[in-house]
Parts: sequence; structure tokens; C-alpha cells
Amino acid sequence: MTTELKVEGMSCGHCKMSVEKALRSVPGVEAVEVFLAEGRAVVKGEAPVENLIEAVQEEGYRAQVAR
Repeated sequence: MTTELKVEGMSCGHCKMSVEKALRSVPGVEAVEVFLAEGRAVVKGEAPVENLIEAVQEEGYRAQVAR
């Protein structure tokens, strides 16, 4: 399963790495790709969307499912 998130608040490479690390720490995540310039993250795996959003929010960023 692939989930695309819109991530708001990232402004630098450190932000991107923080979001990647947070998403990778969620059980069930197999791969993560974060696009700083586009403000989005693509997550592959079976992790529940709610857990992905919570992980990003705990790092201080806003996240929602991309439409």
C-alpha cells in the first residue's frame, strides 16, 4: 500500500530528514520518500494513516492525506 501525505511546515533539509526519520519509525512502514520542495511524503507499507500523521505531528509539522 502506498500513502501520500501533504506535509506543511518543512523549510530545510533538516526538516525533511526529521519527517523521514519519524515516518520510518512507524511500525509497518517499508519505505519513505519526502519531497521538501513539494511538501509531500510518499510512504510504502501497511502502517495506518493515523499513525503516519501522528508521527509527523509529533515532530512539529502538519500532515494530512494528499488528495
